Amino acid sequence: MADPLVSAIMEQLVSISLKQAEQQVRLVVGVDKQVEKLTSNLQAIQGVLEDAERKQVKEVSVAQWLCKLKDVSYEIDDVLDEWNTSILKLQIVGAKPKWKVCFLWCARVPMRHKIAVDIEKVSESLDDINNEKSNFNFNVSTSVEHVVERNISVSVIDKSEVCGRGEEVEKIVGMLLGESSEGPPLHIISIIGMGGVGKTTVAQLVYNDQRVEAHFEKKIWVCVSDPFDEIRIAKAILEGLERSVPNLNELESLLQAIRDSVGGKKFLMVLDDVWTEKPTSFEQLKNSLKCGLPGSRILVTTRKQKVARIIGTTDMIPLKQLTDKECLSLFTRIAFFGRSEEECKYLKDISEEISSKCMGLPLAAKVLGGLLCDKTTRPEWESVLRSEVWELEEVSEDMFAPLLLSYYDLSAKMRRCFSYCAIFPKDYILEKDRLIKLWMAQGFLKETPSRDMEMDGEECFNNLAKRSFFQDFENDDVGTVMQCKMHDIVHDFAQFLTKNECLTMELNGPEESVVDSSHVKARHTMMVVAQNGSIPTSICGVKKLRSLIVESRSRTWVMNNAEVHELFDHLTCLRSLELSAKTLFSEDDLLKQLPRSVEKLIHLRYLNLSDNKKLEQLPETVCGLFNLQSLNLNGVII
Repeated sequence: MADPLVSAIMEQLVSISLKQAEQQVRLVVGVDKQVEKLTSNLQAIQGVLEDAERKQVKEVSVAQWLCKLKDVSYEIDDVLDEWNTSILKLQIVGAKPKWKVCFLWCARVPMRHKIAVDIEKVSESLDDINNEKSNFNFNVSTSVEHVVERNISVSVIDKSEVCGRGEEVEKIVGMLLGESSEGPPLHIISIIGMGGVGKTTVAQLVYNDQRVEAHFEKKIWVCVSDPFDEIRIAKAILEGLERSVPNLNELESLLQAIRDSVGGKKFLMVLDDVWTEKPTSFEQLKNSLKCGLPGSRILVTTRKQKVARIIGTTDMIPLKQLTDKECLSLFTRIAFFGRSEEECKYLKDISEEISSKCMGLPLAAKVLGGLLCDKTTRPEWESVLRSEVWELEEVSEDMFAPLLLSYYDLSAKMRRCFSYCAIFPKDYILEKDRLIKLWMAQGFLKETPSRDMEMDGEECFNNLAKRSFFQDFENDDVGTVMQCKMHDIVHDFAQFLTKNECLTMELNGPEESVVDSSHVKARHTMMVVAQNGSIPTSICGVKKLRSLIVESRSRTWVMNNAEVHELFDHLTCLRSLELSAKTLFSEDDLLKQLPRSVEKLIHLRYLNLSDNKKLEQLPETVCGLFNLQSLNLNGVII
């Protein structure tokens, strides 16, 4: 993340210099030497970042150096953005009468002094970091970044392309369709296998099989994940059964509603990605499902055989790795896409060697296939095959090596876009248009004379999807991707890259959660407010936060004006803020008033207040948000 951040700061410096030159009076004076030093140090650091980002995986001291660089880079970005905003304000008021412009100019003298002091401070900090880099013997990179992306459809990468699972699918379908008066009252089938082996894909193939579709009266798919939240899962089951969000919060009431819904019906329920090893966690849910008709089935996916035993599995289906032939077929289907027969023959031997690195894991084959489909020369393929990443102990687990190779090959812009997704919980549905707006707000995307930022974001999204960083795509009627998910291993990888920079909090119960000291430097946070939860006041101590997304799964949570005012007072570095009522469940939850103190969020680019039906008006101070790009008021009547 440091490399793309430094690139963005360099662009800011150039932009400010040009804007300053256009002004008749310079906004901030006496900082020319500091700006020159900033630029010089950033250029020197940028030359070694490619080597540093690779070394940090196995060298703690390099990781610490990069961490310091990242912190200072964010500080520089904030100062430059404040400077840029002040220039923008002057440009906007430039058309006003001269006496008003003069008054505004004089009124901003303290601000101009503050920017000058801050520039000097961050310049000195960066100077120290630049001097430290000589301790690490980094290799200097002189290459110009260029990534040529082959035009490959998402459908080539998506789950519809499956190799070598026909036998398992047929076996499970047979178990689902089989009728028997004997056996347990609740027949549970568990698909067991290591991460990335394709458990969810097999479950999806079974779930969508036409024979299965015709056999069951009700079908429900629930992503369980970790932790095992009984209330959330029960609500998800009811939503799948009744096609509506239940107006209930007590577990027993939810379980009774499930009993009523499945009673006398033959159903299939898929519980995907189960981790819990506590027998009591699953028992109440099982009991509520026993009133379904004989022949009802529960299909579970899990990595652990112990979990399958604890939940009372009737039949276990161990999912093995693909054979070498199957893995090669999946890999080459993507890597050879659009190539001539001659090219494929030329790369056949090395494709077999690289495919063997996948260890029979479909996700690894898809990731490496997506990486190499853009590589047109044999030396590029050799570089992937011989990469030292394969030997790194730190990434040997959880299939991180193929992901790391693909990540290193991304442009700086796409690295930032991908890493940002660590802010979301596992199994979260990512809406493409919303995600692009969040990327825009963070300054990841650029506008050019030939295309706007949304088009740039669309290209980034498609390229990340092509490399299997996204999956489970949902399309509209004309085939345009609307939403997707991240594989849990890919999500783990994103968190591995960002470490404590992205924070996801699940807020449960009346006791206030606390943001611990390890996250005090977090830059992006998503809070999911569950039963009786509340936003912790300690979040106001994370003063450098750049993204805050608040979602509620509780009917009892109300975000009052005082809480919002407190956020605005302290979190003044925010670029993205979501206080949407889309996920709220009662009229009482809705935000009634936006505090005037919103004007303190001078860096804000994206503000989502959608579906707050009780929000009657916006304060005039919103007009002072000069950087605002997107204001979402869908469902708000003003």
